[in-house]
Amino acid sequence: MFQPLSLFVGLRYVRSRQHKFFVSLITWVSLLGVALGVAALIVVLSVMNGFAGELRDRLLLLDADARIVDPATAPPDADRALRARLQGLPGVVGVAPYMDLTALAVYQSDMVPVQLRGIDPALERHIAQVQPLLQEGSLATLRPGSDAVVIGQTIADELGVHSGDAVTLLVESSAAGGIPAPSLRRFQVAGVFEAGIEDDDNMILASLADVRAFAPQAQGVSGLRVRFEDALRTVQYMPAVRAAVSALGGPGYQVRDWTQDQADYFHAIRIEKTMMGLILLLIVAVAAFNIVAMLVMVVNEKRTDIAILRTLGASPRTILQAFMTQGVAIGWFGVAAGVALGLALALNVSSIVPALEQAFHFQFLSSQVYYDTAIPSVVQWPEVAWICAAALLLTLGSTIYPALRAAATPPADALRYE
Repeated sequence: MFQPLSLFVGLRYVRSRQHKFFVSLITWVSLLGVALGVAALIVVLSVMNGFAGELRDRLLLLDADARIVDPATAPPDADRALRARLQGLPGVVGVAPYMDLTALAVYQSDMVPVQLRGIDPALERHIAQVQPLLQEGSLATLRPGSDAVVIGQTIADELGVHSGDAVTLLVESSAAGGIPAPSLRRFQVAGVFEAGIEDDDNMILASLADVRAFAPQAQGVSGLRVRFEDALRTVQYMPAVRAAVSALGGPGYQVRDWTQDQADYFHAIRIEKTMMGLILLLIVAVAAFNIVAMLVMVVNEKRTDIAILRTLGASPRTILQAFMTQGVAIGWFGVAAGVALGLALALNVSSIVPALEQAFHFQFLSSQVYYDTAIPSVVQWPEVAWICAAALLLTLGSTIYPALRAAATPPADALRYE
């Protein structure tokens, strides 16, 4: 089979066992460094993707993918037509009304600031999966007129209440003439939930009708909450939602989605991922410098071969390509080994981590600090592609100087003392 001379010579140098021990050692160290750097990048970024996904899921447990906030002058039933219109949009799996108020929960002599959310239990199950989070009670007890509430675990711990206890909620309302006046009402605790997010665990859920009857003049936020088929495609679904709100809701409505509400969280994660990727890429860069050193020593060792090839008619470009082939082959073998190792680890983190914890008797994430001690991992193939591309470019760049030095070797000087 025909092969270009540069490719034949470069691959022959890679397979050659006549290198000096130190040169061979640096070759293997370079290959191992590239492999470990690529594997570390894939594993670490996959784990960070997993944690980002866990955080997103936790943040959206009790929240919605999008919110339509009513203007203050909108009547309570103004959202009915809009809700029917939104329910028919592509990608929408649920639309439910809500009302959020800032309140003060009082039990005996203890007081805790809370967020009181009024919901429709029949529609809420399409928006937030509250039932699996319940430690006590049931969401079905939040019937209109029942004065029942489901409280977060943090509130229950701070107040020391359980299902069956009664708590007093205080909300600031506006009396006649716009004078602030507190509204007080006793509610029966019908359940306790734990979401694992501090903001959600400081929430109290009640029937929407009870909240509106409790504080009709309260300064709160009300509107509609929307759940999509895929939260990651929220940006694609939002133009249709905004168009529907503009057509039926009017200019006073505000439309927001989770990518805006939680932007700070995920902006911080993106910065952390970028910095971590750059730091771990330094491992590959160090391995690339080892390739430079190895190729320089190979060039010095092969000066006679270079001179013979030049004497037989090989051009400087052929010599250049031969040594670049050698360096690229070593680098690409390392990248391939790193991708295989990294994917094997990243795709099996859920099995590897428990085995390590059991073997060495320690826990990566303490249950006393973290709500979920499992280490998630999500492999994103575009990230694997750019990791491979970056590693290949670094190894390719590392071959340029030694290859240029080999191409510039004078044949007469190399053969003078042979």
